[in-house]
Amino acid sequence: MRIRPATPADLPLLQDIERAAGDPFRTLGMTEIADDEPPALELLERFRAAGHAWVAEDDEAEGEGEDSGRDGDAGRPVAYLIGEPVDGAFHIEQVSVHPDAAHRGVGRTLIAYAADRARDQGLTGLTLTTFTEVPWNAPYYERIGFRALTEPELTPGLRKIRATEAEHGLDRWPRVCMYRAMA
Repeated sequence: MRIRPATPADLPLLQDIERAAGDPFRTLGMTEIADDEPPALELLERFRAAGHAWVAEDDEAEGEGEDSGRDGDAGRPVAYLIGEPVDGAFHIEQVSVHPDAAHRGVGRTLIAYAADRARDQGLTGLTLTTFTEVPWNAPYYERIGFRALTEPELTPGLRKIRATEAEHGLDRWPRVCMYRAMA
């Protein structure tokens, strides 16, 4: 597995990854999440152009050649992470792993890569918002060093993110903001 910046040609593939990664939510009765549209190409491009969109490549698919629409030495993305600085920390907007690549440490590797880039930018930690009762969400992030933030700990930027999520109906299921300090 190799982590690299996303290219414009990757962006439609990231949407495919997001659709596939949403499917397991059906088993929890969260069909609205499973059926939610992936981030628009314009939004993905905004993160990419800012240098805040990375993909994990599948080693077995490297060098797919000219017909892939990607650089000849680029493997097929199996996961991605997008985010941006928010109030002195790097906020992970989305990290998604295709189910075919699940349980191989791909998400953890992407998060570590984002942490390294955030540290290089002088940011103090990582933040994200997630579902509390989904096993591969909050419980997973706790295992890799994130902690839930209390309401008074939320920064203005995180409060705005949570308000936007609530407007989109995500609060139908319990959610939390989480933080991990830079190691």
